[in-house]
Amino acid sequence: MGSRGKPHAVCIPYPAQGHINPMLKLAKLLHHSGFHITFVHTAYNRNRLLKTNGPDSLDGLPADFQFETIPDGLPPSDADVTQDIPALCESTMRTCLPPFRELLGKLHAKSLTTPAEAPPVTCVVSDGIMSFTLDAAEEIGVPIALMWTTSACGFLGYAHFPDLTSRGFIPPKDESFMTDGYLNTTIDSIQGMRDIRLRDLPSFLRTTNPDEFMLRYIHQQVKRVSRADAILLNTFSALEQDFLDGLSEIYKRKKILAIGPLQYLSINKIPKNSPVQSNICSNLWKDEPECITWLNSQKPDSVVYVNYGSITVLSPQQLVEFAWGLADSKYSFLWIIRPDLVAGHTAVLPPEFVEETRGRGFMASWCPQEQVLSHSSVGGFLTHCGWNSMLESLVGGVPMLCWPFFAEQQTNSWAACTKWGAGLEINNDVKRVGVNKLVRELMGGEKGKEMKRMAKEWKRLGEEAATNDDGSSILNFETLVNEVLLSNSPK
Repeated sequence: MGSRGKPHAVCIPYPAQGHINPMLKLAKLLHHSGFHITFVHTAYNRNRLLKTNGPDSLDGLPADFQFETIPDGLPPSDADVTQDIPALCESTMRTCLPPFRELLGKLHAKSLTTPAEAPPVTCVVSDGIMSFTLDAAEEIGVPIALMWTTSACGFLGYAHFPDLTSRGFIPPKDESFMTDGYLNTTIDSIQGMRDIRLRDLPSFLRTTNPDEFMLRYIHQQVKRVSRADAILLNTFSALEQDFLDGLSEIYKRKKILAIGPLQYLSINKIPKNSPVQSNICSNLWKDEPECITWLNSQKPDSVVYVNYGSITVLSPQQLVEFAWGLADSKYSFLWIIRPDLVAGHTAVLPPEFVEETRGRGFMASWCPQEQVLSHSSVGGFLTHCGWNSMLESLVGGVPMLCWPFFAEQQTNSWAACTKWGAGLEINNDVKRVGVNKLVRELMGGEKGKEMKRMAKEWKRLGEEAATNDDGSSILNFETLVNEVLLSNSPK
């Protein structure tokens, strides 16, 4: 098919690592399905990508897979960290629509002057919390799919914020409500989440200020979702059917498509030697492949993998408690310690800890996580419960110790521990004794063995959904392409 006749999808993630990864996987899948792709980074993250992967890492791409940038509206910075999330949400919402409109106009002009290089834009695939894109897609009359990079249960938690607000549960009336008594209040009105506690719902509800920005932001984003032509989630039906049904109750007559695990879908559909698959990466930090070499030297199921994701920050004391909990467990561990992991400090581990664990611990600043979680040496994962990490853990058949940090990570942890049988939660007020006890249970206890069995079962079901010809995620992906993105029907 000549470029002129190709559908053209503009894909725009929210500008944080955990959002860029799944959007890029989806963009590659659409490219393999015959779409011309324009992938939109913020200028800040494009600079980080080039710094991490080399100044020519975005050169030499196929003519039908191109990158563009828009500003994020924040003050310029050369820092190598994830930006402040509320500030980034506020800035993208307030400032990004005009430059995004301008980009669509530029792409339209290009399609008129050099149609062989770029066909007209025919659809938009946007992150769910970049919903200003709805306005732009509606203006040019093309279909738009919103991908929420949360779990279905996390998104369902957010989608109930307006109802919980109208019923007086959030925000709590004053600080005295922010006690265990309030947070342990059970909610019985959320389909698929019977008796969930307020503490297990996304953490943005923990404010007494009704005008708190993130609370208003969530209200706005979940309301705007109903304008999209489809809602996409990187999950699979067998894992989250109850929650997907709950979302269908709220967003009636909307296509809610579970198209994950995207890593399985990619492996199944895109040849390994495809230049797009092998040459385009999304890491904002540099992987340290030495950790795979180290894992190769370890026994099967013997290593605890520890990674708090790209946003979580610890206090120096929490870092020390985790360290001694790991040391006292006597298990080997691979620990990822980002440069910005400790709030306001350089992450420094006690020299006694380093000495105590010499030979059975490996520390790195970043790693190829999918590869780590599918490695035979890894027997358990201590995680912050970001959705990409949890899904990759289940896909790897690896049970989890859950230490949720913020947003919907609390909800993911609740589901892993109470619904999926593959998680144990660490007390938020982390202590070495508790960490030691839970690591031992995870790696060698009866409960740990049962969690391992459940994780392996979810792995099997995830593979079926995304690799069988009649798998639910395969069929949903075909629906996305044929009934949504190629529909080009006016709204």
